[in-house]
Amino acid sequence: MSWNWADNWWGFVFIAIAGWLATDIWRWLGVLAGNRLDESSEALNWVRAVATALVAAVIAKLVVFPTGTLEQSPVWLRIGAIAVGAAAFFISGSRPPVGIATAIATLALGLWWLGF
Repeated sequence: MSWNWADNWWGFVFIAIAGWLATDIWRWLGVLAGNRLDESSEALNWVRAVATALVAAVIAKLVVFPTGTLEQSPVWLRIGAIAVGAAAFFISGSRPPVGIATAIATLALGLWWLGF
């Protein structure tokens, strides 16, 4: 038995509509609620702090407990690359691309130097 696009297109339409309804409603509610928020409110400061903490936790987990090829690299190299990237970020006037590129370059050079 072969699969025929003409007979099974409705499944893809259903998935598209269900996916759109499940996410788009929440996006519009977020836009409506976000328009009423004061940017300097304590609630929004709390949301920013939680979002920043979550990003920091994910990065820390990736640095301390990596998977794949990075798992074989020494911890001091991974933490050192973060430190060099952070220094470059602050020296460059808080430019994220500079800090990220410097951290990646430091890690790549360290891995190359160690023979990985």
